[in-house]
Formats: sequence, structure tokens, C-alpha cells
Amino acid sequence: MPSEDTVETQETEDTVEKTGTTAGPDAAREPAGPATAESQTAESQTADPKIVAAVAAAEAAVPQNGEPVRVDSWIWAVRLVKTRSAGAAACKGGHVRVNGQNVKPSHLLRVGDEVRLRQEHRERVVVVKRLIRKRVGAPVAAQCFVDNSPPPPPREAVAPAGVRDRGAGRPTKRDRRELERLRGLMGGGSGPAQPRGR
Repeated sequence: MPSEDTVETQETEDTVEKTGTTAGPDAAREPAGPATAESQTAESQTADPKIVAAVAAAEAAVPQNGEPVRVDSWIWAVRLVKTRSAGAAACKGGHVRVNGQNVKPSHLLRVGDEVRLRQEHRERVVVVKRLIRKRVGAPVAAQCFVDNSPPPPPREAVAPAGVRDRGAGRPTKRDRRELERLRGLMGGGSGPAQPRGR
């Protein structure tokens, strides 16, 4: 059975961990360190070792002294694109806009910038909350921006292109012309065919 001194010491240590002050019978009641509401909530949230590791990785990914970060690197780090080269290609192709302007991959981002990224049938609109250089996990990456994107269109709204019934066979000349006419209405056709000759 533990002695009373051992129990008192354990209670004092528990109180120090919870409140940041020593509250034992012989203590001078001075704070052990700055204990704010933010630090206490941060400590309670980071009790899980996986979360602690993720937060440490995010802190390591933050640039020093508030340095700006390249846009291609940032959209890759927060998982808006799969690779950094895909981010650079999106910038070069005019699919990335920062504060309404088309940008090059080397454009430097700052906190508060609005980034618009056009992807396959969807436009992502995000506001930069935190700058990071290295790719981090999805939960940590989600804390680096505010997502103001419109919801993706429902799958039924996106018309399937060129889907034919199973077993219908090869399209006839008439079917092909109807498909070309339909594509022309949607903006994909080039108009009437030109006669071929030499």
C-alpha cells in the first residue's frame, strides 16, 4: 500500500499537469508556466501521438520568418493536385488564378490570397490560411486553407460523352453525323466538313 507522501506527490503532479500550477500543501502557488485557454485546448487535442506527429510535421513544413511560398508548391502541399509538376502544369495552362490574375508557377503566395484552381469539371476556390512548403496529411492540409468552392455538380448533370447501348455495334454514317452535330452545339465540333482533294 502506498504511503500518504507518495499519494500527495502524485496528486500534486496531476494538478500541475492539468492547471499549470503547483497546488500541493507546501507549494507557493506560483504558475509553472504560461497557462492560457489556447494552450490547454491545444494540449488536450494533441494527446494522441498520431496528431502530435502530424502537428509537428506541419510546423516543420511552415517556412521560416513568414517567407512566401510558390503557388505550385503550395497547391501540391495542401493536396489540391497530386504532384508538384501537375501544379506547375496547371499554372502554365492558365488553370490557376490568384486574386483574379493568371499566375506562373513561381508566383509567391501570402496568407489571405484567394486561389482558384480549375480541375476536371470543377473549380476549387480556396483562401490561404497557412503557408506550408512540404506535403502533409489530409487533416493537417485542410487546416491550411478555407474552402469556398461551390459544390460539385451531381453525376447526372454531367452528360456522358459518346455512350452507346451495349450491342448496338458500330455507329452508322447517320449516327456519326448526329453525334458531330451534337458536339458542334456543345462547342467541340469544327463545323461542316471540308471536301478533301489534292
